[in-house]
Amino acid sequence: MINYRIEIFGGIVIKSSNKKLLTVAVIVFVILIIGMVWWSFLANRPGASPQIEPLVPATPDNKSTGDVPLAASVAKNLDTPWALDFLPDGSIIFTERDGRIRLIDAREGLLVNPLLTIDEVAPTGEGGLLGIAVHPDFSQNPFIYVYYTYQNGSGLANKAVRFRMQDRSLLDEKLIIDSIPAASIHDGGRVKFGPDGLLYITTGDAAASNSAQDKNSLAGKILRLNDNGTIPETNPFPGSPVFSFGHRNPQGLAWDDKGRLWATEHGSQAYDELNLIEAGKNYGWPDIRGDEKAQGLVSPVLHSGTDTWAPSGIAYFNGSLFFTGLRGQSLFEVIIGEKPNLRRHLDRDFGRLRDVVVGPDNFLYILTSNRDGRGVPAGDDDRIIRINPGKLE
Repeated sequence: MINYRIEIFGGIVIKSSNKKLLTVAVIVFVILIIGMVWWSFLANRPGASPQIEPLVPATPDNKSTGDVPLAASVAKNLDTPWALDFLPDGSIIFTERDGRIRLIDAREGLLVNPLLTIDEVAPTGEGGLLGIAVHPDFSQNPFIYVYYTYQNGSGLANKAVRFRMQDRSLLDEKLIIDSIPAASIHDGGRVKFGPDGLLYITTGDAAASNSAQDKNSLAGKILRLNDNGTIPETNPFPGSPVFSFGHRNPQGLAWDDKGRLWATEHGSQAYDELNLIEAGKNYGWPDIRGDEKAQGLVSPVLHSGTDTWAPSGIAYFNGSLFFTGLRGQSLFEVIIGEKPNLRRHLDRDFGRLRDVVVGPDNFLYILTSNRDGRGVPAGDDDRIIRINPGKLE
């Protein structure tokens, strides 16, 4: 009997008297090594991140941020959080993509049990329980709005619904809008109230790019509705919830101090976008991207070129737009001016970032998304982290 012996990386020795068995063992080992290298490449995360301090409560009237650390932990060990909003008392309500709506109580911290688990949610691919918004007049209208993907017959669809919040219960579900096309990719999902008191919703093209140009389709759009789901009379297309069209996969909405609406959008083969949104305008997908121009189509204010941001949530604070990067693994800042200036913060420090919201204390709150199947989670991922904008470099 012939004994085969092979020595490989690090002095590991494989012995076998069976040549076929030895060959299989070597192939499996090589595949394992290649997989580890590829996974590391995709995640692109360093071994250590900045120190996250324990959360010290900050109040809106706290004028000095010098003693507040750059990053403070708000919640950890979450399961793919997607969006958050603040209640009037400073509590944080947020979604987890599998269907849970959870609460970080201003006094008690993260509650163990969710406020509600929506069993209908279909967390397929990029879909699931996505955006969340608190009614701007919550004391009179204690409503919580969410957007999610569900199984609709043999396919998928997206819808927005609202609940009435009573103590720690979400009751009286009401449908706001339904039959938004869905797929395993490009589901949009952001819901935000604008300064006009109307509800804005981003939808993706659901992997059917031409639908973004079809004003009769709800795919690839930014929608605008009254808080009860009816269509505002001031919408640009009479009887339609469509506010703007020609979008691929917009996932961020924010208004600046002039009341202008900005949106982030995932591009095709990079070419991610920051757009200034106006009612009734066509933002070009799939006909143009990047610096390309065409009559009647609006080009982005800023785009990533051949780089990839994979932008999601966006917030306006103190003259700048801050937006999160998934594959970009950073918090990006755009200083608004005649020529927008892009800065990059927290580069690969916390992995994939999904959302950013300005809190009532004037700090930024970010969500990580390292358990979404495309990242490498740290031991306490996913997290909500408070960021002191005064210490960003």
